[in-house]
Amino acid sequence: MCPGFSFYDDSLKNPYMQDFIVKNPIFQTQDLCLCTLDTNLRCEIYHISYYVQKMCAEKRVIMKEYFGKKIFGGIAIGKISFYSKNQNVVVRKKTEDSEGEIARYEAAREKAIEQLHGLYEKALKEVGEMNAEIFEVHAMMLEDDDYNDSVKNIITSQKVNAEYAVGVTGDNFSEMFANMEDDYFKARSADVKDISERVISILCGKTSDSDIGDEPVIVVADDLAPSETVQMDKTKLLAFVTKFGSSNSHTAILARTMGIPALIGVDIDEEWNGKTGIIDGFEGKLIVEPDEAAMNDYVKKQEAAKEQKKLLQSLKGKDTVTKSGKQIKLYANIGNPSDLAAVVQNDAAGIGLFRSEFLYLEASDYPTEDEQLKAYKQVAETMAGKKVIIRTLDIGADKQADYFNLEKEENPAMGYRAIRICLTREEVFKTQLRALYRASAYGNIAIMYPMITSVDEVRRIKEISKQVREELVATGVEIGEVEEGIMIETPAAAIISDLLAKEVDFFSIGTNDLTQYTLAIDRQNSKLDEFYNPHHEAILRMIKMVIDNAHKEGIWAGICGELGADTELTERFVEMGIDELSVSPACVLPIRKIVRDMD
Repeated sequence: MCPGFSFYDDSLKNPYMQDFIVKNPIFQTQDLCLCTLDTNLRCEIYHISYYVQKMCAEKRVIMKEYFGKKIFGGIAIGKISFYSKNQNVVVRKKTEDSEGEIARYEAAREKAIEQLHGLYEKALKEVGEMNAEIFEVHAMMLEDDDYNDSVKNIITSQKVNAEYAVGVTGDNFSEMFANMEDDYFKARSADVKDISERVISILCGKTSDSDIGDEPVIVVADDLAPSETVQMDKTKLLAFVTKFGSSNSHTAILARTMGIPALIGVDIDEEWNGKTGIIDGFEGKLIVEPDEAAMNDYVKKQEAAKEQKKLLQSLKGKDTVTKSGKQIKLYANIGNPSDLAAVVQNDAAGIGLFRSEFLYLEASDYPTEDEQLKAYKQVAETMAGKKVIIRTLDIGADKQADYFNLEKEENPAMGYRAIRICLTREEVFKTQLRALYRASAYGNIAIMYPMITSVDEVRRIKEISKQVREELVATGVEIGEVEEGIMIETPAAAIISDLLAKEVDFFSIGTNDLTQYTLAIDRQNSKLDEFYNPHHEAILRMIKMVIDNAHKEGIWAGICGELGADTELTERFVEMGIDELSVSPACVLPIRKIVRDMD
């Protein structure tokens, strides 16, 4: 038998070979021994080609989908760039020149503080003062005597290099904070790590490792520090995906503020680096190596999203009203006066939540009446007669100011905070109220009191408020007509909302705290993200009850918590009879469209 016989038979079964064989006369005889070596080789090449193609098809990368917790909606398509932190390898070195090492440390520390001030200024322009303040906090931590003394002591007592001393101090302080029960101090653990790595990098002569390249990419990382996110070139950052972090982390807040599609809680893989990815921030989905159909689908969705954004701009100047004539007050939440530009740009009808605590958090001592007046007056004048609802200070829990000298609490979220501080430190409360009433002469200001749990609290507030008004009028100070309302953010307030409605001018439902208190879940604990369900029927029933009780007494009810911007619930809220929604400025126009499309 000719050596090529079995090969010939196999080749006839090969669809890639059939046409070739039929068209070549040399194969029309069974005497395969006449086949030339050249022909056999050519057949062999075709045969191998077929099986190579077959194997490639079998090994073709299959599109894979991964899901995480969505932080900000939007569609991003591009190359995946795996962001690996340039971790410093710290080596312990003996040295007799302790003074020289301390000098190196001091120089690096000063440079780090300078960098952080620069980051603050950059963040201030891009994401506003509230989000930028984390870098001021980091700079202050590098001024801490305990931290600095620890570094210097390790250098001198152990005769070691500055890098090692900073690394040990950072680890020790980080562990100390992580083991504290107070959530605020637990959060400082990551901050200490961040500032220590910054100083070590400077000591090692390294520059920033936040460069993401020259082309737009989807950044994938284990986690991202706020400093890393802010330093990234926003023109090149399409989206980011992280394995760790929580929806309330500084980085997540920055993503929402900057309008960058983002996912957290994704089981990431370094093998994705360089591959094509799609981020669906609406569905909380990451697609790696999308097939042609998926790519075409998402290109269309991305274009539709861009068109939608243009369409939303056409809604500026229009009422937020359903087709049947139901009018909704659509306001914006702000953290400080620097957010006013976004409010005006997005055409909010007013401000439904002005968080006054920024005045206290940014100060080294209690802000004076005149200092507060300046901020409140600026907002009132800028809004030019539109409603401005200012919440009295909500210090406590995760928002601490050292000069308040608040004692450590086992459960600060349920502890000495907000109105409880105001009612026990009356002079602090009266100072703020005087500033608020004085500012009311310059615009349409309303005052809102947080963390209410009883009718007695409201009546005490009203007594103090009346005293302040009478004192101001008696001294000839002009004040305006001021509505007074309360936040409904505790189950207690929701359940007795029928009684509370008799005492105030309006309700604003704080869904963030209402959800965590009702579900017994710390909303800042990332381990509980899967259990944190703001759509829980218990929450929605409470909201409906509050709205109904408000209307029975002839007052209006709104929502100022994050749930107010949840587009999945907008229609249901309107059907419940909600009067007002206060959302982040970027959410105003999307919510307006939904309302206007309703019957």
